[in-house]
Parts: sequence; structure tokens; C-alpha cells
Amino acid sequence: MQMACISETRFVEICDGIRDDRSGIIKHNPIGTDEEVLLWMLLSCLVTFLSLADEETPCFTGRPDAKTYRDAILFVLNGRCENGFDPQPHIDRMLDQ
Repeated sequence: MQMACISETRFVEICDGIRDDRSGIIKHNPIGTDEEVLLWMLLSCLVTFLSLADEETPCFTGRPDAKTYRDAILFVLNGRCENGFDPQPHIDRMLDQ
């Protein structure tokens, strides 16, 4: 079974879309801090985009925080980034106000 991958261009588009819709996403998802909500949304988008199976999708115990979500995003992207791009600068830019 081949793993689905994501291009840097597509990843940037997803991050930029989340950043552009930041206020609506935060308003309608009051589950934590702004950073947690945006990272949760990015993780959810990646799970869908990459068509992850249940056993590939991160599970959390307790209440996840921003670090937990970021770590889960990086875990999901491990080996799935076309041309080995670094997703972290794009995540950081998505979170900047």
C-alpha cells in the first residue's frame, strides 16, 4: 500500500486558507486557545487530504495542547512531504496574526 503524499504548494495553500479563515474557525470552534484551534483544524484537514485510515490517525489521551497538535501534525507528515519540505515555517506563518 502506497502512502499518500502532499506537496509543499498544497500544504501552503491549506495553511494559508486556515490563516485567511482564522476568525471564523476560532469563533465556531471554542475548544481551546486560538493556536490549539488552528492546529486542530490543520490536523483535521491533513487527515482528510491524505485519506488517513483510523490506525494512521493520531489519538490523544487527556486534553491536547498546542504542542500535542503540532507534534501530531509532524507525525502525520513524516514521510508524506513531497521532496522532503519542512512544514514548520508554514505552520508558524499560519499561526502568526
